[in-house]
Amino acid sequence: MKELDIAEVAQRSGVPASTLRYYEEKGLIAPIGRRGLRRVFADGVLERLALIALGRAAGYSLDEIASMVAPDGPPRIDREQLRAKADELDRTIRQLSAMRDGLRHAAACKAPSHMECPTFRRIVQAAASGAIGARTRKHPQRSRD
Repeated sequence: MKELDIAEVAQRSGVPASTLRYYEEKGLIAPIGRRGLRRVFADGVLERLALIALGRAAGYSLDEIASMVAPDGPPRIDREQLRAKADELDRTIRQLSAMRDGLRHAAACKAPSHMECPTFRRIVQAAASGAIGARTRKHPQRSRD
């Protein structure tokens, strides 16, 4: 087992040392000791950081990743949780694809005003109903009327 100090891990992984310390605080990685004042990690930390990066890219929170990737031992990734995340990504892709297609239509539409374009009006209605953009909206705004 090769040992890497925190600077080596940061350089080889592209993850800043400050983030590595934060990941340690969150329980995602753990040093195996110290060399002077520097944390020392087993070289397996690089694979663990790659798993963390994959989880982040898939939209998992650090807390969700921490529940799957303990700093010691193999990852404990629930297959049903992976299926649920894939389904969530499918929904997001459909919403974003519909939004992209609608925006492209609106950009090329020959109607005198966007509000005179039936397709654009459908997009506006979908946004108002929460059918699009709901994923990023944590707390729906309430009407003040």
